[in-house]
Amino acid sequence: MTESVTLTVTGMKCGGCEANVTGKLSALDGVISTAASFKDNTVTIDYDPDQTTLDILTNTITGAGFTVTD
Repeated sequence: MTESVTLTVTGMKCGGCEANVTGKLSALDGVISTAASFKDNTVTIDYDPDQTTLDILTNTITGAGFTVTD
């Protein structure tokens, strides 16, 4: 089963930031696809909840230097 989540992420300023976030997330087990937009301050992630969790996804984004807001 696949779940999809769109997170509000602040701190992304350019396409390089988008690539940084999507690259880190794509390296995680269970992440199927990611799409980041610095213009919209969003990251959409399709993932397998049996292999990863929302906490892991969020921690990966914050570990890359960005802020996830509610």
